[in-house]
Order: sequence, then structure tokens, then C-alpha cells
Amino acid sequence: MSNILECNDLTKAFSAKKALNNIRFSIPRGKIVGLLGPNGSGKSTFIKLCNELLTPTSGEILISGKNPGIETKKIVSYLPERTYLNDWMKVSQLIRFFQDFYSDFDPEKAYDMLSRLNIDPNDMLKTMSKGTNEKVQLILVMSRNAELYLLDEPIGGVDPAARDYILDTILNNYNENATIIISTHLIADIEKILDYVIFLKDGEVILTKGVDEIREENGKSVDSLFREVFKC
Repeated sequence: MSNILECNDLTKAFSAKKALNNIRFSIPRGKIVGLLGPNGSGKSTFIKLCNELLTPTSGEILISGKNPGIETKKIVSYLPERTYLNDWMKVSQLIRFFQDFYSDFDPEKAYDMLSRLNIDPNDMLKTMSKGTNEKVQLILVMSRNAELYLLDEPIGGVDPAARDYILDTILNNYNENATIIISTHLIADIEKILDYVIFLKDGEVILTKGVDEIREENGKSVDSLFREVFKC
């Protein structure tokens, strides 16, 4: 099975500070991966580099063998940490926008998820609560039949009761050959769906390991190991 993503000596510096320092790892297809670390560890910088919102200082990222650009955007579905959608738009308008913009967008899937959440497609984003707004964004992202999903803090702004639904939405709306990378510091909430984890600290990779390996070799959960490594 080929890798969907590879990092080769990737570095990103802002003036004298290195947000990412010479990181190297690869991620196979068909996995749900946790990109885990405290705030300021480099998670969002990495995801922005994958989406060509930033460019590397040195090293490279390869997505399906290509540098981030027009071709990779066709196969990557990205949920940013902050919304970029116009709040005056109705949900139905956003669905048409995504359908026009992405050839792999499935409007039937989007409307089905909206129905399950009792979200009215005729409502405008600005009339919704923050949590409902974030659910709509996730629905739009997960309604693409992408090869790689990059989710930056998908559960950070919603109440605990909604987190299980969001995780179920993630699990049930991607194909088995796709890969999902979830950036978060809320380890306990997402651990149950992860296959693999990458620990980032101060811009450096300090652990890459399968979740089952962690439980077998360390005799503890990912959350426990995270708290031990990061002393939180």
C-alpha cells in the first residue's frame, strides 16, 4: 500500500523561530491519524503547509507523490481551525458552491447529514450557534470523496455531547482507502477512532506509533502516554 503523505526533512521557520524542525515521517492510505501536541507545537503549521497556505523553508511534503498545489487540492479535503465561509450564505448555497468547486463533492451525502442533525438547509450561517456552524463546516468537508482529509481541531469548539456525533460523522463518511489526519489536543475524545499517532513538541516529531502498539508496549492509553510525555 502506497503512502498518501510523506515528509522529508521538513522545516518551516518564521524569522528565527522554527515552527517545524526537520520533521520526517510517512502516512499510509486507509488510516485515521492523530496529529497530537500542545498548543504551539506546530500542528496547524503542518496542515497549512499541506494545503499550500504556507511554503516550506526547507525539505518537502509529498501528497500522493506530488508537492502541494493544484493537483493535490483535488484530492485533499481541508477543515481549517477557523471558518472561512461567508456567514450571510445559506447552507443550501454553500452546498451548491462546494458542488461547483469540487468534482468529488456529494450533495446527497451533505443533505443526509444535515437532516440527521436537524439543520435547516435554508438557514444562514450567521443565525446559527458556533457549534452548529462548525458542524456545517465538517459536513461540507466530509461530503467530498477525497483521498486525504485534513481536520484542524474539528471538535475544539463544540460541547462534549456533540463530539461523539462529530466523530461518528468522520468515521462513517470516508472510504476505507482514504486517510484522515486529525489535529487536536483533546486526546481522550478522539483516541477511540485513531489507528496511528504522531506526537509533535516544539516543532519536532517525538513519537510516531500505532495506537495498538502503544497499548501493548506501554500498557497505557494514548491519552495517558500523551500526559506523561507532555507533563499535563
